[in-house]
Amino acid sequence: MTSQFPSAQEYSAQMARHPALAVIDIRAEQAEVTESYRNQVLVDVNSDCMRLAVFEGEYRWHQHPDSDELFLVVAGTLQIDLAGGNCIELTEWQSVVIPAGTVHRTRAIGRTVNLTCERKGAQTVFVEAVT
Repeated sequence: MTSQFPSAQEYSAQMARHPALAVIDIRAEQAEVTESYRNQVLVDVNSDCMRLAVFEGEYRWHQHPDSDELFLVVAGTLQIDLAGGNCIELTEWQSVVIPAGTVHRTRAIGRTVNLTCERKGAQTVFVEAVT
């Protein structure tokens, strides 16, 4: 499963798919996704960006040392495991901010669609599995 994920460098180097003033149809964007994982920058906002993540299963343990990460679930259920054993569960139209430097991983319960906001080019550091 790991091979379908971008490298840390590919993740942080992504460019926005749409320019400012473009109307973005989030439903249409997520409907285009046929693979089991896609996370793409939709648009830049000042020094931040908004990403669309559509996926099933679990992502790798990681942290963003230089950026908070806001999650907003628009479809499905997203679990966010935190190092230390806590788990946050978000359902449609729920949101949470994961502070910079917090080791976490996301797990989609079925097909999940979420928007994230983070610093443009945010550094991602992958870590070994957390117990």
